[in-house]
Amino acid sequence: MAETVAGHLKHIPASVRPTVQTARRTVKTVAPKATEIAYQSRPPRSRSAMWKIIRYVADDAPVVAIGTFSTYASLFFFRGRELDDGSGLLEGGGKVMRAIRLRTPADAERPAVKRVVRQAFKLGGVRER
Repeated sequence: MAETVAGHLKHIPASVRPTVQTARRTVKTVAPKATEIAYQSRPPRSRSAMWKIIRYVADDAPVVAIGTFSTYASLFFFRGRELDDGSGLLEGGGKVMRAIRLRTPADAERPAVKRVVRQAFKLGGVRER
């Protein structure tokens, strides 16, 4: 049986669930036409591993996703290296992706976070090769 966003939300730790829900609202507010897709994943066995919950695509290309750790949520951007948030929110040093750590629901509602999400959708998603 396929995993759903609602199914994932039921299993996210209660301490992190409100932050994930607020991050979800933020993305939907910024990009209401983006397609929301549940990752077909299970909770990780390690507390230090990210559980990928939801990805958002525009024109069939992934733009941003939401994942969670045991104590915080994360918005991660598929073309994050190309984003310039100007506020130092983006973390990571990989070849392509960057993330914003969200410790509270208020973090997901910050104007700077919304600007980065908006910029990511303007930039577009990553085409699967």
